[in-house]
Amino acid sequence: MEMTVIATARTDFASCFGIPRQSGLAEELEGEVIFEKPYRNPDAVRGLDGFTHIWLLWQFSEARRDTWSATVRPPRLGGNRRLGVFATRSPYRPNPIRLSCVRLKGIEYRRTQGPVLLIAGADLMDGTPIYDIKPYLPVSDCRPEACGSFADEQREDRLRVVFPEELLKRIPAEKRRALTAMLAADPRPAYQDDPNRVYGFPFAGWDVRFRVEGSVLNVCEVERLAL
Repeated sequence: MEMTVIATARTDFASCFGIPRQSGLAEELEGEVIFEKPYRNPDAVRGLDGFTHIWLLWQFSEARRDTWSATVRPPRLGGNRRLGVFATRSPYRPNPIRLSCVRLKGIEYRRTQGPVLLIAGADLMDGTPIYDIKPYLPVSDCRPEACGSFADEQREDRLRVVFPEELLKRIPAEKRRALTAMLAADPRPAYQDDPNRVYGFPFAGWDVRFRVEGSVLNVCEVERLAL
């Protein structure tokens, strides 16, 4: 069965590092869904603005492999315990696809791009190909009684972010809250806990570097990326 890319995600993440582990962990992170030319018909999204959240079916475009493994090492378990690939959300799967629930902030109609979906809380890298979009239905999609296995056992601890004022001012004002929220969610792999190590990632055209000691994340460098 052939799958057609119907849209592309536009976000502030130029690389995989730093992207929240799941959608909704950093609601301040905003992005856009730009439809491919054949799907820019406004009729295709008629009625979608009545929903607050949508599902995005997309491809792990940076996780392509010729082979697959029956077991993987989930980062949330420290990277030292193997589980079956179908018991995890690892990107390394027989088919590298993922489902994310994001908040639909609105639909903006543009002359050259047609309807553009404005989303928040996304966990997609910039340029991610999207295969399908469906509305989120609370009556059927929400299961409060569900058990999350090891994901329930591992808390999403929030870090206290120390962001020097002179460095924070380098980030565009409209991006500061999103960046701080993403840092507070601890972008490091769970198995890395070296207080002397400097981590870095590109965000919204800036190279952001930081260290983590205990429950405190210290931003130590912010530099504009070369165009």
